[in-house]
Amino acid sequence: MVNRLGRATSPYLRQHADNPVHWLQWDADALAEAVARDVPILLSIGYASCHWCHVMAHESFEDARTAAQMNENFVCIKVDREERPDLDAVYMNATVAMTGQGGWPMTCFLTPAGEPFYCGTYYPKVPRGGMPSFTQLLAAITDTWNTRRDEVDQASAQVTDALRAQAAGLPEADVTISAELLDHAVAAVLRDEDPEHGGFGSAPKFPPSALLAGLLRSWERTGDAATFDVVNRTAEAMARGGIYDQLRGGFARYSVDPAWVVPHFEKMLYDNAQLLRAYAHFARRTPEQGRESLAHRVTRETVQFILDDLGTDHGGFASALDADTHLEPGGPGVEGATYVWTPAELIGELGAIEGAWAAEIFGVTTAGNFEQGTSVLTRYADPDALSDNGTAARERFERVRARLREARARRPQPDRDDKVVTAWNGMAVTALAEAGSALRQDDWVQAAVRCARFLLAEHVVDGRVRRASLGGVVGTSPGVLEDYAWLVTGLLSLHQATGRLDWLEHAQSLLDKAIQHFADPAEPGNWFDTADDAETLVTRPRDPIDGATPAGASALAEALLTAAATSAPESALRYRELADQTLRRGAVVLARAPRSAGQWLTVAEPALRGPLQVAIALPDNSIAATELIATARTEAPGGTIVIAAPTNSVPLLTDRPPVNDAPSAYVCRGSVCDLPVTTPADLHASLNRR
Repeated sequence: MVNRLGRATSPYLRQHADNPVHWLQWDADALAEAVARDVPILLSIGYASCHWCHVMAHESFEDARTAAQMNENFVCIKVDREERPDLDAVYMNATVAMTGQGGWPMTCFLTPAGEPFYCGTYYPKVPRGGMPSFTQLLAAITDTWNTRRDEVDQASAQVTDALRAQAAGLPEADVTISAELLDHAVAAVLRDEDPEHGGFGSAPKFPPSALLAGLLRSWERTGDAATFDVVNRTAEAMARGGIYDQLRGGFARYSVDPAWVVPHFEKMLYDNAQLLRAYAHFARRTPEQGRESLAHRVTRETVQFILDDLGTDHGGFASALDADTHLEPGGPGVEGATYVWTPAELIGELGAIEGAWAAEIFGVTTAGNFEQGTSVLTRYADPDALSDNGTAARERFERVRARLREARARRPQPDRDDKVVTAWNGMAVTALAEAGSALRQDDWVQAAVRCARFLLAEHVVDGRVRRASLGGVVGTSPGVLEDYAWLVTGLLSLHQATGRLDWLEHAQSLLDKAIQHFADPAEPGNWFDTADDAETLVTRPRDPIDGATPAGASALAEALLTAAATSAPESALRYRELADQTLRRGAVVLARAPRSAGQWLTVAEPALRGPLQVAIALPDNSIAATELIATARTEAPGGTIVIAAPTNSVPLLTDRPPVNDAPSAYVCRGSVCDLPVTTPADLHASLNRR
């Protein structure tokens, strides 16, 4: 046996290719090896930018004695959770069931049939804090396997039965999607706000990405000032805290404190794509009064971060930047080393006067707010607020910021996980297309186009979606429900942004495949997260709860609702029926766990409105439609379908001609339409009619 991770398409697995552990990838041969040797499987699940995954690897997996113990007594399998979310979901549920909590690295011990009998997360090299050392755990598991196999069989059977029970779909709800239900959900969410620091709950504090979008859409329906204030407080607190990169833009994974000051430094594409969508929507509702608003600035900088720091040569976007920086080649990673500063370092780069001024602006002190007297940069005051000459102060700040960016670029940089994940790239396509359309940034839309073309060319194989690629080479892992859902939603966003029919046709083809392979035929509106022809695991996973990324089912609900509003009648009716069935199931989540229903709320709000549709018929001279299109994209509530195209070129423009050869907007709420309007003022009035 030897380590077989060298040819993996996952950067995380490749990080472990030089371990003395005889790691295998998860496949039928690995499971057969456990059967043949009659030993348990040691399953280790993590991801490339995971700090504690690196710690456990350095302490245990790189240690020859520990590796020898692992190799002798186990078949050792390493899994990238981002490449195999199905495996991650199944065994995370087992870990939570056994320990009451989960996280990564995940360490599970399985029978050769894949049934879990003991699970945990990180284990230290030496005993501490009541935890056994990893080698003590290995010895105990080996002893139990060899001498008390009946206990193993009993435990694995109990856990497997529990997992199968958990995998039941959402029940038929007594409640339905209604204004009353959505208002109830929003009120419950608002009660959980941290009014001092913004956001919800306590540390560790995660950006409520999809929830912000849902709350904005709720406010647009109700006009409730308290809802808008919660969004405003949270968006500003995050943007001014250390969780946001004050030099290059982009958000870190989460904050370790309630005030958003000190982040866990990894930066994920899925966080930034979702937050871009929310901030771009917020920017549309935040007027620029003589200067760029905070929401506009964060939107612009987050786009730049995604394009510059996560963009790949092939047009897709990389998964993440690591939390750790290796200050010496081959040395251990140091968390946050690239990003933190001392007053002396600022003065060394900028000189005494500018360095002291930068320290004041960015909250850098001798005591520090992080480790060893260093500070994560914050920005609680804008430079023009500290000066009588606002323009001069802003120009000074940008010069200082540029110099600090250059200085930071000379430091060792965190590793990047170059894996291109379909779902997260679909989120990026959606966010870039929406932000670019609403804020008149065509280059953002073109970035979304490049990404979508790459995904269709490389990630769709024989009509089916694959999960991920690396270096332009697609992997073998099949796409899960979220991959189909977000790719479809991204393609439909481009259909709206460009008015081109081909994006709709690609979206419909993939959506039909998702319906065919992921629907629960016994329970309409329920969806599995893996396809009906995917690998059979101990249970077929499905999770309707929105977490760091939306549930596959809630993401598909958006794809179905949007497709229903943009397709020809026969397809539209089928998609809408499925969307309504799915939302009726999701009503349970909105009623019982609204903080974990951000995407459900984001979809339910436009569904309640119809959704609102604005079809702009373009004459031969489409330049004249610029302001009409801008009015629609700027003023329409979130989730509105906006398409500008020639008559009969796309389904939404069927039999809708320009009036008197002028660009004309047809505004519909569901199947009820207003008379067409030809001026921005009339469109404004139509969009704001209650």
